[in-house]
Amino acid sequence: MTRPAAVERYAGASIVLHWLMLLLMIGVYATIEFREFFPKGSPPREALKMWHFMLGLSILGLVWLRIAARLVWKAPDSTMDGVAWQRMAAKVAHFSLYVLMIGMPIAGWLILSAEGKVIPFFGLELPALVSENDALAEQVEEIHELGGTIGYWLIGLHAAASLVHHYILKDRVLTRMIPRGT
Repeated sequence: MTRPAAVERYAGASIVLHWLMLLLMIGVYATIEFREFFPKGSPPREALKMWHFMLGLSILGLVWLRIAARLVWKAPDSTMDGVAWQRMAAKVAHFSLYVLMIGMPIAGWLILSAEGKVIPFFGLELPALVSENDALAEQVEEIHELGGTIGYWLIGLHAAASLVHHYILKDRVLTRMIPRGT
């Protein structure tokens, strides 16, 4: 019996989804931060909030494709053989990022629902998850804001770790997620 060949890189679909999700997350953070430059209730501020909601919900949809891709295509073998704490830290960080990509959009959807607002999604109106409830909206909004702050740190840590692997440890952690030809 022959041993299956080691996988050197992530599958193309996984790579595309990874970088697309990054662009969407940048968009989500940018829209919510840039809204502060406009007065409350102004059309630009409301447009940025709507884009924040729609991009966040796009992340919620695409994260399931990422999970499916992970189940279909084998991930590259670990480049951190023998370094148990690094493998564990990577697993915790990745799990936390997936919790963020699922939990934050759901929390946003819950907030809009509990505030009795429309849930916009590129010309569609999604159904409310809960009935109007101001107390619930406030509680979930606090959690959502905390999650946003945690997200900045998780994303930064993820990026920093990949750069440390590439430039200091000189392994292939980063290159196996870079599209070919770049």
